[in-house]
Amino acid sequence: MSTIAIDHVFVLMLENRSFDHLLGASGIAGIEGLTGTESNSAGGQIYTVHQPAPFTLDFDPGHGFKDALEQLCGADTAYQPGAPYPAIDNSGFASNARRSPTGTEAAPLVMASFTSDQLPVINFLAREFVVCDHWFSSLPGPTWPNRLFVHAATSGGLDDSPTALQSLETVLQGYRFAGGTIFDSLERHGHKWSVVEGDAFPHALSLGGMIHHAVDGHGHFVDLPTFLTRIADPAFDIAYTFIEPNYGHVLADGRNFKCGDSQHPLDDVTRGEGLLKTIYEAVRTSPHWTQSLLIVMYDEHGGFYDHVAPPVAVPPGDSPIPGLNQHGFGFDQLGVRIPALVISPFTERGVISKEIYDHASVPATIQKLFDLEPLTARDKAATSLVPLLTRSAARDDAPTQLPIPADSGIPDCEDPDVGVVAGQLENVSGNLAGSLEPALMGFLHVAIARQLQLVASVDGNVDRAIASEGERLKEIFAGINDKFDGVKLLHEVELAYRSWFGRS
Repeated sequence: MSTIAIDHVFVLMLENRSFDHLLGASGIAGIEGLTGTESNSAGGQIYTVHQPAPFTLDFDPGHGFKDALEQLCGADTAYQPGAPYPAIDNSGFASNARRSPTGTEAAPLVMASFTSDQLPVINFLAREFVVCDHWFSSLPGPTWPNRLFVHAATSGGLDDSPTALQSLETVLQGYRFAGGTIFDSLERHGHKWSVVEGDAFPHALSLGGMIHHAVDGHGHFVDLPTFLTRIADPAFDIAYTFIEPNYGHVLADGRNFKCGDSQHPLDDVTRGEGLLKTIYEAVRTSPHWTQSLLIVMYDEHGGFYDHVAPPVAVPPGDSPIPGLNQHGFGFDQLGVRIPALVISPFTERGVISKEIYDHASVPATIQKLFDLEPLTARDKAATSLVPLLTRSAARDDAPTQLPIPADSGIPDCEDPDVGVVAGQLENVSGNLAGSLEPALMGFLHVAIARQLQLVASVDGNVDRAIASEGERLKEIFAGINDKFDGVKLLHEVELAYRSWFGRS
């Protein structure tokens, strides 16, 4: 058991930003940031890193397995299952962006970085606490497998965004891993935990057993206002809190992630700055600050440039879930570098940690603090954050308030009624043409899980809900043919959940 007096760990995981994109041009002394000369060549043009970055994009840069392969290893690179990952030179970000719908206009955008004035909140915290400038995503690929790694130190073999067939196979039982999740481990050892859901579709609900926890009456899943009330209570006794943002992905225009606070590239990044400010100030001003550790991190790079080549990784070594591995990936290579901050009264001010971390460092840290066993070989080998807690006494000079987020000039959101017009999507069907996007498929899985929770909430019996509604829900899931069908289902489930939760 660690001797550090940390009783509460909070993790805020935001969306789709590389280290260089967010902090590479921050000017923070000591970080491995940008010199301004880094570049990629594509289509006979040279694209050099530059500032400022736009607060929002009108396209979603590629960040799937094949996208990351090109970004790290160059155009036309092939991955051979069973062979080592190809040589990495971080040369293909611009060429990959040119394949987007906006073509040559996209390439300079993925090479752009924010200035410190654009992101005053995260920059203030980076100077005040610890920056980990060698934290890498757990695999070179997208959101879903990387988010699974923070919970389980594995993705169960999932090496890309889930497909319809893969989601159908796991839609009722969730992702179940041989070693379980960090939530399972905490539960076994009598430690309380919770998930803060920013909207109706938290990714964590896709994990095996989470529907049961959502209806067990122990308050494992709560909204942000409930969390803010809880942490202000001197009796707060939850050991681990995982905080999910509002993904903003159920708007009637079908453009995923708008009007949330996840910092997804399709959304205004300053909204995520506001969420970060809210979470930090709540922890800092709570009665529990002197027993707290807050980790701020991102799931993966979102297709944005980073100049540091990621190192090799220790494979989890667990038994994979059948059917999840699309590319034959061996999980022996880390993904693109992401921003990560470690915030606690027991860290010194202005520290730059050069240790290699990945998302498995989160369960590794919790295991050190609460004397838990490793989940896989990955977290057993991962570097924990406990050595960063170097002070013998808590700092008393940490700020209680952070700067106000920058004014992006972007309207707060579209028509606020747009987010609650489920059942009226026929009015916007022209905006929803086309096949399902990978991220949307994953959230449809969460929508089915949420629907099962609503059914089970009648009598608290999830197994009975699966028996009575499982086949019907699987048929609904299998019958989703396009984006219109998917967004319609998300709206219907969201409205039902709001009504059940008393939000309507």
